[in-house]
Amino acid sequence: MSKNGPLALVFHTLFVTFMLAPILVVCWVAFTPEGYLSFPTDRWSLRWFYAIARYPEFVSAFWRSLWLGALSSAIAVAFSVPAALAIARYRFRGREAITALFMSPLMIPHVVLGIAFLRFFTEIGLGGTFVGLVLAHIVIVLPFALRLTLASAIGLDRAIEHAAISLGASEAVVLRRITLPLVLPGLASGWALAFINSFDEVTMTVFIAAPGTETLPVRMFLYIQDNIDPLVTSVSACVIVITVAALVIMDRAYGLERLLVGRGIDGR
Repeated sequence: MSKNGPLALVFHTLFVTFMLAPILVVCWVAFTPEGYLSFPTDRWSLRWFYAIARYPEFVSAFWRSLWLGALSSAIAVAFSVPAALAIARYRFRGREAITALFMSPLMIPHVVLGIAFLRFFTEIGLGGTFVGLVLAHIVIVLPFALRLTLASAIGLDRAIEHAAISLGASEAVVLRRITLPLVLPGLASGWALAFINSFDEVTMTVFIAAPGTETLPVRMFLYIQDNIDPLVTSVSACVIVITVAALVIMDRAYGLERLLVGRGIDGR
């Protein structure tokens, strides 16, 4: 197996540094004792982490974003399973059109989606509600869940399902015991990618979120419009730490490679 040369190692190092630099700067600024954004700083303080407790809006918005991302991603994955199996296994009239319809939110600017959802939800009485937020987020994260689920469904060996049917298994048993476990890597990675996009969404959500349904990105966006203190950096640092801790726990408990790639430690 060939190894990377010096130039490749230098390029990879610069690339990783370029990707991690904004995260490190945000975490660094969060520890400043100053009342304004200051970088670099030679003094360290937890002042702005303690300040989060004085703004319970950030805490409630975090839990709302967490619940919104988990719920909308789970529903999107549930819809993507039958859609992916139908698209991958059958050739029918309108198949390409249906696929394009499911993927169309990727091609529409989120500003346009936000205005459209605002008008639509206002007309049907869901304006400013959590139900409206969930429906809107399902639409924008469905392409991510469907794309990865579809990739797993296309590579699925149907001979295993046929063998189970020949041994007397019903279609429901085959779906539960054979098909779903085989496409689990696509479901898990699709859910994770959908959750990330839902949690991070702000452009569309700012149009349809009401004061009682603000997500964390929207709350942070509204805060920095009127304030220039480092409170938002401390909130961001907490989210980064929680994310890293969740990834470490998942890796220790189940294995990220096995969960997202579908392989064990031995590579099988």
